[in-house]
Amino acid sequence: MVHFSDSLSRLLAELQKLPGVGEKTALRLAFHLLKSPDNAAALADSLRDVISRVRFCSVCFGITEDDPCRFCSDARDDGAICVVEEPQDLLAVERTRAFRGRYHVLQGALSPLNGVTPDRLRVAELMKRLEGGGVREVVLATNFSVEGEATALYLARMIKPLGVRVTRLAHGIPLGSDLEFVDAATVQRALEGRSEL
Repeated sequence: MVHFSDSLSRLLAELQKLPGVGEKTALRLAFHLLKSPDNAAALADSLRDVISRVRFCSVCFGITEDDPCRFCSDARDDGAICVVEEPQDLLAVERTRAFRGRYHVLQGALSPLNGVTPDRLRVAELMKRLEGGGVREVVLATNFSVEGEATALYLARMIKPLGVRVTRLAHGIPLGSDLEFVDAATVQRALEGRSEL
C-alpha cells in the first residue's frame, strides 16, 4: 500500500466522503488539484463562501443566500405548493418552467429502517403552511423510490383531511421509448395512470 503525506491522505479521505467518489476518483481529483494550485485555491475559496453564505430558506427550506428565497418572495401562485425531497429536486422541477407555484423541501424521505421518521423531515412545517389556508393544491413530487412513494402516501393521508387537493407527479413510459423495451412495472404504472385524450 502506498503511503501519502498526512495532508494528501486527509484530502483523499475528505474527497471519498463525496457521493460517487471512490478511491481512484479521489486520487485523480487530488492530483489534478495539486497540478493546478490556482484552481485548488479558487475551489477552496468557493467552498468557504458557500459554507458561510448559503442556508435553508425559513419558509420552503430550499437553499438560499437570501431569506426568504426567491421562490418564496417572487410573485407566484400561492394556491399551489410542490413538495420535493431535496433542494436539487426543487431545481429540477423549476427548470421545466411548468410549475409557477410555491415549493416545500422535506429535506429527505421517510425511511424508518434508516431512522428517518416524519419528525426528522419538514412535515410539521408543511402542515403549518397548509393550515394557514389559501392553498388549493399540493403536488407531491417525491422520488419514485420505495421511500419516496411511502412519503407521498403518508403526506396524502395527512393533507386530505384539510380539504386540500393532493396530486402526484405522473409516471410511466419515458418519451421516445419503445414499449417492447420498457419493464413490466413501468408499463403497469403507465396503464394505471392513463389519461383521456
